[in-house]
Amino acid sequence: MNKIITISRQFGSGGRTIGREIAERLGLPCYDKELVEKTAGATGFSEDYISEEAEYAPNTRSFAYSFLGRSLDGLSNSDRIWLAERKVILSLAEQGPCVIVGRCADYLLRERADCLNVFIHASKEFRADRIVRLYGETAVNPLKRLEEKDKKRKLNYRYFTDREWGKSENYHLCLDSGYLGIEKTAELILCAAGGSHGNE
Repeated sequence: MNKIITISRQFGSGGRTIGREIAERLGLPCYDKELVEKTAGATGFSEDYISEEAEYAPNTRSFAYSFLGRSLDGLSNSDRIWLAERKVILSLAEQGPCVIVGRCADYLLRERADCLNVFIHASKEFRADRIVRLYGETAVNPLKRLEEKDKKRKLNYRYFTDREWGKSENYHLCLDSGYLGIEKTAELILCAAGGSHGNE
């Protein structure tokens, strides 16, 4: 069975719910908001700030040069958060089997043979209905909320990974949770990971 499962997802597609369902079925820890808590402890930034800032790509490419071993001067807060999250995710992967939701974990763990990388997507109609039911109405149209959130994730992912968010070649499995349903999507991921029940 794959030791680690990463879940990347479009906003409103149910990726977080699916990740937690899989973790519960397999008896594994699921890291989602927990990553924010650990990153906050490592950086000194508040959890709210990290949750918001980590969605945005910095305006400069200073990180790219620093990552290649050049000067770390001029790193943005987003870069510092990324470095801390990277350290946290790599450490958690070394500690044992787990499910990790978001935070470019698929990219960070791409060289691990024991990692299954999944992308969850769904139609805008399915996702818009879901976020209204889960999070309530706001002054912003639900379709606009989806567009803004996904755009942030796409830009952030491209900045830090130089890859295209949601592109099938970057994942082992891409599933439409709107077509399949939340439960069936979780089942298919469990099957791909090599186990359908936590006690197997």
